[in-house]
Amino acid sequence: MNELSLLLTHPGGAHKDDFLACCVVLAHAAVPIERRDPTEADLADPSVCVIDIGHLHEPERNNFDHHQLPSDHVPTCALSLVLQHLGLYEDAREFCEWLETAEWFDCRGPVDTSRWLGLDRGLLSKLNSPIDLTLLRRFAGSTRLEPGQPVWEVMRMIGEDLVGHVVSSRNKLEQLRRHALRWELEIAGAPAVVVFLPRTDTLADDVATSLDRYIERQPWAHQVVGSIYPDRRSRGYGLGRFRDNPRLDFTRIAAEPDVHFAHARGFVAKTSAQEIPRLRELVLAAGVSL
Repeated sequence: MNELSLLLTHPGGAHKDDFLACCVVLAHAAVPIERRDPTEADLADPSVCVIDIGHLHEPERNNFDHHQLPSDHVPTCALSLVLQHLGLYEDAREFCEWLETAEWFDCRGPVDTSRWLGLDRGLLSKLNSPIDLTLLRRFAGSTRLEPGQPVWEVMRMIGEDLVGHVVSSRNKLEQLRRHALRWELEIAGAPAVVVFLPRTDTLADDVATSLDRYIERQPWAHQVVGSIYPDRRSRGYGLGRFRDNPRLDFTRIAAEPDVHFAHARGFVAKTSAQEIPRLRELVLAAGVSL
């Protein structure tokens, strides 16, 4: 997509799928956007990326429309097709929990999507954000957007953040797979697992934010009661419950001299301790017998 000269999508009302598909393309190619019907020349020119219009899915020519797909096709929107072309779709489905809902909403509409989610139709409108409404309205009201214009710049930022989130989330899981350790402990008289992430120079600063996601993908996740991970604000560690497991109550260690914070609800604590034996002592001391 680096050799694109133009991004083209349909005029009229804008939806989340065509908006986000354009955002992702802008993260790879900083080209103008035009909102109009494509010509045959546009559809034949691979330097013109045609999004959500044209009734063609031809990735080799950068044509990404889904409206020609049969009505019983698995929900697939323009964003789905762009992400597939970039090799990001499977990871996006894993790390962007909102993506499948966006696909359903665009392909099946609010009634079927509400039914699929098991929600009352009226609840969907209560989730609308003025951020979404303003961006979509301003995008829909434009005929051409170019670099330097506020909406174009915001769209590129959204695309860069979306792609960055997907790529970095996969990288974090790979780092955790290599570095996270599974501690099998006896906590308050019963076996339990605590996941320990040691501090290393090669870990991303925010890798611990994906620790719960990593644990959830393990076959032994049901045994995990908590985790210990590098504190981003100090050289010490954070201690936390996993899935708010009641077998750990960190208020029990609040008075320890090397614990500088313990949340009043007991789900997290911060310690200056760095040695493994001491970290084990703290998590054992926080144990609760149920």
